[in-house]
Amino acid sequence: MKLVRYGNPGKEKPGLIDGDGKLRDLSAVVKDIGPEQLSDAALAKLRKVKVDKLPLVKGKPRYGSPVANVGKFIAIGLNYADHAAESGLPIPAEPVVFMKATSCIQGPDDPVMLPKGSVKSDWEVELGVVIGARARYVSQKDALNYVAGYCVINDVSEREFQIERGGTWDKGKGCDTFGPIGPWLVTRDDVPNPQKLSMWLDLNGKRMQTGSTKTMIFNVAKIVSYLSQFMTLMPGDVITTGTPPGVGLGMKPPLYLKKGDVMTLGIEGLGEQRQEVVPFKL
Repeated sequence: MKLVRYGNPGKEKPGLIDGDGKLRDLSAVVKDIGPEQLSDAALAKLRKVKVDKLPLVKGKPRYGSPVANVGKFIAIGLNYADHAAESGLPIPAEPVVFMKATSCIQGPDDPVMLPKGSVKSDWEVELGVVIGARARYVSQKDALNYVAGYCVINDVSEREFQIERGGTWDKGKGCDTFGPIGPWLVTRDDVPNPQKLSMWLDLNGKRMQTGSTKTMIFNVAKIVSYLSQFMTLMPGDVITTGTPPGVGLGMKPPLYLKKGDVMTLGIEGLGEQRQEVVPFKL
């Protein structure tokens, strides 16, 4: 299933994308797509819904994040060897973990706002993993059973804040609008192998990133199992799993986002995003 949330910010309704690519309203079936709707049992009930009986949604409404009420937004850094190399950093022996503020989450096509004083904002297409069941000390063998589904994420990053301002990476990762998620949450049953997905990102129509999840250093099962040793993963938590090479930081000379730039990005089977870069405003 491809689950969505559509409508104005803060007033999104639940929906799904049918076999013909049309948006259907799920409001009569579930109140939202959030932690309570992500368990295997809840998703099994949704699969039994007669899709052709659901109301079609007219027009082209805005998509919000396909997951409501995200508890934790966890990120994995340097998870592609070639991206670590372009960043001038060694391949990590264990996953690099940081947090993105949940306040940065937005829809897949909402504008990305440059933070006040930003001169080094950057792009990162990433595979998103949405947790569907409470996970604590789970094995790698069982880890994918705790995943509700997958989505596209742009891990937008301010490199000066992240690298040059001291301390952890978090301050360059959680700025407002720096977490576009979606357009869809594709349930686990429709992604039989999350390690065989092609991914890409264009800036102003020029290809910047081309990669595949098969080149991850730590795969999804390893990441979920690893994180569950340090924190309890809860339904609705979102993990963004790292980016392939081609970010602005790694270019010679480096290239960063500016007002008017347009990012388009996507992952095989998970849909596409588009964001225009806009200047800071309160």
